[in-house]
Amino acid sequence: MTQTDPRLDVLPKRMPDSIPIKAHYVGERIDTRGLESAEALRLAPMVLALGEDGLGVIFRYGVVVLFNADRDAERRALERLSPYIVGHATTVETDHALLEVSPAKDAQIDVNGTISVRAATVECFQAVADALAKSLLLAHYETRIAAIFDRLEPLANNLREKGRIGADGTSLMRQIGDVLHMQHRMVGRVETGETPELLWDHPELERLYLRLSEEYELRERSRALDRKLDVISRTAETLLGLIQNRTSLRVEWYILALILAELALSLYPLIWRWFHV
Repeated sequence: MTQTDPRLDVLPKRMPDSIPIKAHYVGERIDTRGLESAEALRLAPMVLALGEDGLGVIFRYGVVVLFNADRDAERRALERLSPYIVGHATTVETDHALLEVSPAKDAQIDVNGTISVRAATVECFQAVADALAKSLLLAHYETRIAAIFDRLEPLANNLREKGRIGADGTSLMRQIGDVLHMQHRMVGRVETGETPELLWDHPELERLYLRLSEEYELRERSRALDRKLDVISRTAETLLGLIQNRTSLRVEWYILALILAELALSLYPLIWRWFHV
């Protein structure tokens, strides 16, 4: 089945005008290639029907967005995806929204966070899911970065107050590895600050997506994360450099001690003979 198949435009039969949305961060990556099948409504991003009542939008970077899914449908969808998840999340993070279909309203988001659209289409759900998925992923990164800051802060305080770091190079290398991993995911896979390719084929959704992007502050949060990642990376590298300098100085003292010991052993016979002549 190709993306141009007319059957792909058919939405679930009992989709209501007020549609609850729930996004799940389930892991580092979802292997959507294993899920590609004739039942997929779209492939970029993948959209699957959840019975006659709902839809699920699957993103390769580890987020699933469910539309109008009750608890049983939600559980079945996550169980179905489980074999295709790489790096399962220890705790599934979620976010909620409400989509209201109203032909009399322009695309907008009210003060309560309710998203209003004129018509319910698969492409519309993809655009909404894209913004909500990126917002949830940014929240996940924000939590991880806050944890890294919490681990680095005592080291910086020790350096300021006691003049020493109090940590080994291995732990700092792990912090740097975490930062590089997040930067790779944000730039290489997710592109949280970029508009989706969907808008190239459906420019009528651009206004909706821009409003969603502004509501969830996707660009601002992405830039703030970039700045924090840069600060963490430079801090960790500075502390690692101090540890390496301390280690090098210690090695130099060891070498000096060995030289003095060897010198003492070489002079001992001469000194012994001098006093026993």
